[in-house]
This record gives sequence, C-alpha cells and structure tokens, in this order.
Amino acid sequence: MVSIGQVVLGVTEMPRAVRFWTQALHYIPRAGAVTDRWTILDPVNGLGVPVALGLSSSPVQQVPRIHLDLFAETTQEQREEVERLVALGAELVQWELYPDNADFVVLADPEGNRFCVIDLSHE
Repeated sequence: MVSIGQVVLGVTEMPRAVRFWTQALHYIPRAGAVTDRWTILDPVNGLGVPVALGLSSSPVQQVPRIHLDLFAETTQEQREEVERLVALGAELVQWELYPDNADFVVLADPEGNRFCVIDLSHE
C-alpha cells in the first residue's frame, strides 16, 4: 500500500520559494536536501507531510488540478492566516469560480502557485 510521501511544487526562483513556504508553513529545509534545483521542507515539529520545491519552467496553471489546502479551525483564524500569508508575499486571487458562501479563500504564492485556506468551522 502506498502513502503520500511529500507534495511537490514547481518553482522558478528557489530562494524566494523557500523563504515563503518555510515562513508560511513553519517548515525548515531538510539537511542535505537543498540545492539550486530541489529543496525538501519538513515541519519544524516533525508532524505533517513534507513539501518539496522543484525548479520548473512550466507555466503556472490558472485553475490547477492539484493544489494545497491549508486548514484554519475558525473563520477568525482563516482571516488572520490569509492576512499573514499576504504579508509574506502571497496574493489574493480574484477567482470567478467561488461558490456562494464559500468556506475557502484562494491565494497565490510569490511564484503564482495557487492554494486555498479553508475555514473548517464553516457551515
């Protein structure tokens, strides 16, 4: 049986991507797994799925088929996390596909990779 070993994001500027995602997720670069073309980030506390950053020349997808969902426990926490992530360099995405009463906010990292912040308390 297989399991998810890590999530991989394509990036064009490795130092910028490492700075953003280490601060956004409270992760650290894995010792021995940092190069100009590939970096693996691990949770500081050891709990969670690693995120790998791979150098890529592929264009960013406007509606990616695979993306990260970051969970917030409450609406207030979601709002605070969105503000924090924007302060780190993420951008709010004006997305025409939001459903009515959406429980998520779409952001793009400094590389343009889209991800969502989900309010788990949303009803």
